[in-house]
Amino acid sequence: MIFVDDIVFIDETRDGVNALLKVWRQALESKGFKLIRTKTEYLECKYRSENQGGEGDVRLDSQVIPRRESFKYLGSIIQGDGEIDKYVTHRIGAGWMKWKLDSAVLCDKKVPPKLKDKFYREVIKPTMLFGAECWSVKVAHVQKMKVAEMRMLRWMCGHTRLDMIRNEVIRDKVDVAPIEDKMREARLRRFGHVRRKSTDAPVRRCERLTLEGLQRGRGRPKKRCREVIRQDMAQLQMTEDITFDRKV
Repeated sequence: MIFVDDIVFIDETRDGVNALLKVWRQALESKGFKLIRTKTEYLECKYRSENQGGEGDVRLDSQVIPRRESFKYLGSIIQGDGEIDKYVTHRIGAGWMKWKLDSAVLCDKKVPPKLKDKFYREVIKPTMLFGAECWSVKVAHVQKMKVAEMRMLRWMCGHTRLDMIRNEVIRDKVDVAPIEDKMREARLRRFGHVRRKSTDAPVRRCERLTLEGLQRGRGRPKKRCREVIRQDMAQLQMTEDITFDRKV
């Protein structure tokens, strides 16, 4: 996978990527443009246990393109191993940046709790949950989000953990729903949108894709979005049929 500024090239082998880069470079140069070589990097996605990328380097003419383990692209962190640990950490960090910029309002004792609640729900929480509808979350990811949110809510109320006040009391004071519930809500909302689309829609055709020759490595299989959705529906005692009734 190649990122050229904000342009992505995808191929299964390094030779294929090199060929794409050559064609793209020639096309740009014929119009008087040039590739930004200092910003061009590549990411190898390791979806199989064996190396499928071949040997050699990814090059732009004679220049070797540096390899990265992860990329920040359109607000998301894409990891070569298919995990989302860095992405979750990035969203928490983005939430803290927003929180610190607005801490003069959120930590002001003269500001009513209802106004703080509205400010938090409209500004801070959406920043932390950007893209969460597509996350294959694990328990550790949810726990990190919960810890970050509770720290913010406690400081909004003028408390710390040393005050020994239960999380439920803090939530009742600011009237904020648990962030894990909002993550589940976002996942199910997106799942409903996808299920209501035609089976010929691109997003539905992706559900029927099969990978030939895929060999799973050792250990537990990676958690998939489909598995997370099944857990959400089981917890709420829902079935897939309910997605076709948008009002319900």
